[in-house]
Amino acid sequence: MEVAREIGGWHDTTGARQAWVAEKEIGLWEAIKTNRRAVFWSVMISMSLIMEGYDTALVTSFFAYPTFQRKYGEYFPSIQQYQLSGAWQAGLSDAQVVGLIIGGLINGWSSSRFGYKPTMLVALLALNATLFTTFFAPSAGVLLAGQLLNGIPWGVFATVAPAYASEVLPLALRGYLTVFCNLCWATGQLIANGVLQGLVTNPTEWSYRIPFGLQWIWPLPLSAILFFAPESPWFLVRRARYADAQAALRRLADRSDDQVQAALAQMRCTVARETEDARKRGDAESSYLDCLRGADRRRTEICCVAWAGQMLSGAIFAYSATYFFAQAGLAVADAYKIGVATNALSFLGTVLSWFLMARAGRRVIYVSGAAALALVLLVIGIVSATTETVTNSPEAWAQAALLLVWHLVYSLTLGPVTYAVVAETSAVRLRARTVVLARCVYNVTLIVAAVLGPYMINPSEWNWQGRAAFFWCGGATLTAVWAYFRLPEAKVSFSSLFLFFFL
Repeated sequence: MEVAREIGGWHDTTGARQAWVAEKEIGLWEAIKTNRRAVFWSVMISMSLIMEGYDTALVTSFFAYPTFQRKYGEYFPSIQQYQLSGAWQAGLSDAQVVGLIIGGLINGWSSSRFGYKPTMLVALLALNATLFTTFFAPSAGVLLAGQLLNGIPWGVFATVAPAYASEVLPLALRGYLTVFCNLCWATGQLIANGVLQGLVTNPTEWSYRIPFGLQWIWPLPLSAILFFAPESPWFLVRRARYADAQAALRRLADRSDDQVQAALAQMRCTVARETEDARKRGDAESSYLDCLRGADRRRTEICCVAWAGQMLSGAIFAYSATYFFAQAGLAVADAYKIGVATNALSFLGTVLSWFLMARAGRRVIYVSGAAALALVLLVIGIVSATTETVTNSPEAWAQAALLLVWHLVYSLTLGPVTYAVVAETSAVRLRARTVVLARCVYNVTLIVAAVLGPYMINPSEWNWQGRAAFFWCGGATLTAVWAYFRLPEAKVSFSSLFLFFFL
């Protein structure tokens, strides 16, 4: 290996080589033991996604809430019900997504310039203030504004967590802790649906104000903990703050002085080589355009389409489960009980995905998951198309059971593995910006889905009910085809697309 030159000094390439070899050879339990403090701080950063999962679940879950419908909706004589119109449902869903996009873009600039830690702290404090808007919202318009404002810090959390995990953890732990991000998100969804199910029979305004108010549980305690978190050593090396990077490396893991120097050499060598490649292209500083040039263009494509594939595979359909169950013919109370079950399965599936990732590659899991989700959605559409909506009918319960299967398959495959794909594919120099671009593509896809989804299911609009699954079956099929041809790793046989669950 040639000695690489960087502004700020020369690299110890021997130490860098030793660090690379050590990182590849270390076992899982030894990595946990050595890097237990890095694991702790990665978990603490990812805990913000519990808050994001909880927060983003509320409004869409409220669409079937009787008191919420009476407060923010209108009465439709044709169906003799209070409902939020499809336009308001789409608007409330899209407002938070627009906020997520803004927050992600802010993070791409802020975390590259100031670091992950200060960016997270400012976002947590900002959320503390913006929550007042949704809690006291007197109308749907004010609620929409609150969703947009809340979405900005949520967008920061969604992009900081996987990037920070990938930078503070060794290779042996990176996949597990980036997948933990999805577990945190599923946990937040589970808590939200549990709270809503417990209050669904409350006839007062507190049935929806209490869930909004519970959002204040998270920001201040998490801010107090993260105030003591170490900054990513990769960020510090990129800013040529080598003494601070050494201190961060010592705080994150049990390393001898020689190991610290070797790890630092590895980081400096990697950053220097990426910086030199950028200089050859005439780029003095990293930018979003760099993500679309040379080999980084392929990396960006993989990250962006892999994350968009979650939404294309029917996530907006499945994660509006309580509203879908209510329109499919289940009683409202039963719809919210099954909503809790769907999130419990998401939690369980994500835990099981850790064991699955140890047995199968990222590509196998992603392709197989997309194909399996397409099959489940196809069956849901067929069941809905061949039956009529009758309250608490066997057909309605069959659709609910199939949607539970969707949640289990998704949380085993596409849901968690996407975090690992995105975190592991991006270049070190462009990691923050690549993750932000990928999340923005996901959020743009979410905006389109959030516009279409309510119109498909709402009885006062298109009233497709479960037949909307046909549409998302097409999206899941396209996702599987793209992943088969574009995701790296050795090609898999057709049988492995479905039988890998039994490895």
